[in-house]
Amino acid sequence: MPKTKFQNVVFTLMMAFLMVYAMICYNISLNIGGMNNQIFLMAFHEMVIMWPVAFILEFFVVDNLAHKLAFRMVTPQDRPIVITLAISVMIICIMCPVMSLIATLLFKNAGSQFVAVWLQTTFMNFPAAFFWQLMYCGPLIRLIFRNLFPEK
Repeated sequence: MPKTKFQNVVFTLMMAFLMVYAMICYNISLNIGGMNNQIFLMAFHEMVIMWPVAFILEFFVVDNLAHKLAFRMVTPQDRPIVITLAISVMIICIMCPVMSLIATLLFKNAGSQFVAVWLQTTFMNFPAAFFWQLMYCGPLIRLIFRNLFPEK
C-alpha cells in the first residue's frame, strides 16, 4: 500500500504501534492471570521500549525478508488480498519469535530456563498475533492509511 518511503514509515509506525500495544496487553494479562482496565495503562511502560524496537526491526529487516518469502508462494499476478495475506503471514512468522525473544530478555527474568521461557512465550503469542494481525489490526491500519493517503 505505501507508495513512498515517507508513507512506508507512517504505515510501519502505525502497524507496529497497534500490534505491539495489543501484544503487550495480552502478555501482561497472561502474567497477572486475567485482563483488567489497569493493563491498558501498564502497557505503555513497555511500549517505550518495544514499539521502537518493533519499528526498526520491521522497517529495516523484516519487511524485505517477508516480501521475499511471500513471493515464493504467490506471484505479482495473484489477487491483491492473497499477496497482502501472504506478506502479513510471513511478517508474523518472523516478528513473533523475534519480539518474543526480546521480551523474554527484557521482561521475563528467565535465568537458566531462558530457552524454555522464550519458546513458551513465542507459542503463547503466535495465535494471538496471527489472528489480531489478520482479522483486526491489519485491516484497521490499512483503512486508516487509505484515508490518510488516498490514491489519486
